Amino acid sequence: MQVNINSVRFKADKRLTAFINEKVEKLSSYYEGVIGSEITLKVENTEEPENKVAEIRLIIPGNDLYAKKQCKTFEEATDSAVDALRRQITKHKSKLRTR
Repeated sequence: MQVNINSVRFKADKRLTAFINEKVEKLSSYYEGVIGSEITLKVENTEEPENKVAEIRLIIPGNDLYAKKQCKTFEEATDSAVDALRRQITKHKSKLRTR
């Protein structure tokens, strides 16, 4: 699976990209049809401490799956986005089985 990480207006360090790669790669174990993923990391310009945003688009045949989460750290945002995508994959697989 190909993983593309885009960080907007900052440079993501190697530790963060390794963490994101590890989490997103695990999604392919839930569904073999995953082609790739695009991750966008942003820092929102707000007064809130929860200003780190992770958007993950999972590319699969048919409609892509998408999750966007905002938390205090990029690691937290990535974790919750991956959890949301795992639930979407489970739902997608059950729809495929009923056809």
